[in-house]
Amino acid sequence: MGDSLPLSVEFTGGLEMLFSNQRTHSIHLPAQNETGQPADIAFLVRHLCKEVMTDRRQEMFVLDHTVRPGILVLINEADWELEGGADYVLRPRDQVLFVSTLHGG
Repeated sequence: MGDSLPLSVEFTGGLEMLFSNQRTHSIHLPAQNETGQPADIAFLVRHLCKEVMTDRRQEMFVLDHTVRPGILVLINEADWELEGGADYVLRPRDQVLFVSTLHGG
């Protein structure tokens, strides 16, 4: 595996406001996490919070170190639960979509 993974990450349903009001991000994620294991969705979420998120309200995106309930995660157009959830090991050019299903009222 190379030094980084090129990924497409997209935020919709209001989540884009946490990420510079930018819906789509092309990122290069380190191919290995902090402990040298292959990069997975959990590592991507930590990376997004640390390196990409511009809003300080992380609690709108993560809760207890994972994507908060009410946010649908799709990996290459498939529900992340079908792909292994946060443990899914990312591959070059994966497309990850985060959709907030939470609405104010």
